[in-house]
Amino acid sequence: MAASFGSSDYQYNPNNPPWRKLLWVKQNYPDNYVDETFLEELQKNVNVREYDYWTMVYQSGIITQHISSIVIFIAIFINLQLQSLSATQLIWIGSTFTGLGYLFWNIIVKNHSFRLKHVLKSAVFFFSTLLGLSPILKTLTSQTSHDTIWAMTVYCFLANVLSHDYAAESRTRVKIPGSLSTNAAIFASVLLASRLGTNLDVFGLLSFAVEWFALFPIFRRHLQNLNPKLSVSLTILMLFLCVVLFIQVSKAVVILYLLGFCFLTFVCPYWLIFIQKYKNEIHGPWDEARPRLQQRRRNIYRKYPS
Repeated sequence: MAASFGSSDYQYNPNNPPWRKLLWVKQNYPDNYVDETFLEELQKNVNVREYDYWTMVYQSGIITQHISSIVIFIAIFINLQLQSLSATQLIWIGSTFTGLGYLFWNIIVKNHSFRLKHVLKSAVFFFSTLLGLSPILKTLTSQTSHDTIWAMTVYCFLANVLSHDYAAESRTRVKIPGSLSTNAAIFASVLLASRLGTNLDVFGLLSFAVEWFALFPIFRRHLQNLNPKLSVSLTILMLFLCVVLFIQVSKAVVILYLLGFCFLTFVCPYWLIFIQKYKNEIHGPWDEARPRLQQRRRNIYRKYPS
């Protein structure tokens, strides 16, 4: 028997031609009429993926690494304020690890020679400019209360976490972190640096912030694609650094961080797998068409190569 949703007053006429599932054809049927074949091609949960728990645990490291990087940066700022870490030490540590990371990038990841002269020239120009701006940045928020600075910093780091691109990167090209995420982190760093006592402290924290929030995410992403074991080792190392740097500042923060780390790493993957059984997604031939633009671009490029 034919089905007709929302058209109970329609009287079936056997002399009418068969109903066709076409919107652009004028038919002797109401617009909302369907027949008994309408649901024959119904599909449920076509796109449901089967997740493996330990694979999800490993992939959660992308998130925990990024959150750990923010915690480490805040710990470094607090240690600068408490003078348990000097700006000179921070500058040397940041520059040394950035140089080692660059060597690793060019020799192992990129696997070709690099132009050291060009890189050194750019680095000298950047650090010189930042050093000249340090006195201005130090007094940038002198008329603003501490509470306002802390609140704005929290909002900026929250925006950094929410807008960060956690997707895996292609092995064939470099993917720069999202501008909103990076700008939010750098702005938060400027706010924190303006609370420091000396120009050298401001310069040290901001130079480290650029290395930490602009360059380090690229390195982490490539390391994940290069070797899963190295990525897991980096996750554990960052966890250890968070605990070591914060244990003398606040044990409550360390406990809260460890609980959050365990929740994101072990509980959330199980939660995601558990709720998959409640998914009820319906697909059918009535769905709107989805253009495959990427496929079309590839075909055009093959037909008309540059």
